Amino acid sequence: MFMGEYQHNIDTKGRLIVPAKFRDSLGDSFVITRGLDQCLFGYPLDEWRQLEEKLKTLPMTKKDARAFTRFFFSGAIECEIDKQGRINLPTTLISYAKLEKECVVLGVSNRIEIWNKGIWEEYFTESEESFAEIAENMIDFDI
Repeated sequence: MFMGEYQHNIDTKGRLIVPAKFRDSLGDSFVITRGLDQCLFGYPLDEWRQLEEKLKTLPMTKKDARAFTRFFFSGAIECEIDKQGRINLPTTLISYAKLEKECVVLGVSNRIEIWNKGIWEEYFTESEESFAEIAENMIDFDI
């Protein structure tokens, strides 16, 4: 399980340090893809395979299902962590998430998320203001 918030810098070559607390759970290689809310999602291979199986069941006759799977899979890459604990992100994913020097790496249950620091702070502030309302709506999900 992934949890916590860590700040790291991405260098000009697209290398980003993966927090040490996440490395064992991610394994030697893992998958990173476009996420929602303008961030990147990173999954250990076993989680990625489970998600892939679920997405395979989406009806190809539905336009939204096709669009989502294209968006999600076309951005996916398998990353390896180097000896310094870094991954090398391609420019397509860096551009999508608008990653600049300062990044935030989050642990979110079964995945990690990589955010532009400014975008994360704005998202967090907006969500924090409505957290009580969001929590109240979670009752619909038996939480």
